[in-house]
Amino acid sequence: PVHIVAMTQIGPMSQIFAADHPRDAASRDAGLENGQPVTIGRNAWIGGNVMLLPGVTVGDNAIIGAGAVVTRDVAPGATVVGNPARPIG
Repeated sequence: PVHIVAMTQIGPMSQIFAADHPRDAASRDAGLENGQPVTIGRNAWIGGNVMLLPGVTVGDNAIIGAGAVVTRDVAPGATVVGNPARPIG
C-alpha cells in the first residue's frame, strides 16, 4: 500500500514505487517479487521528479528536494536532497 496523509504536496513527475524484487538472481529468474509499503506523512512537501523507493516512510513536515532519490526513511521535519537523498541543514 501507499499511504499519503492530508496536506501533502507532490510535485510533477514524481514517482512512488512500492513493488520490489529479490536481490538474488535465482529468485528473480523464478519471477518472484514483493511489495513494501510507502508512507508519506502530514504536510510533507515532495519536489518535482522525486523517486520514493519501496519501504520508505517520509515523516510529517519533511521536505524532499526536486530530483531526489529517497532510499531510506526521512525523519519528521527533515529536508533531504540528492541521489541518494541525504539530510541538509
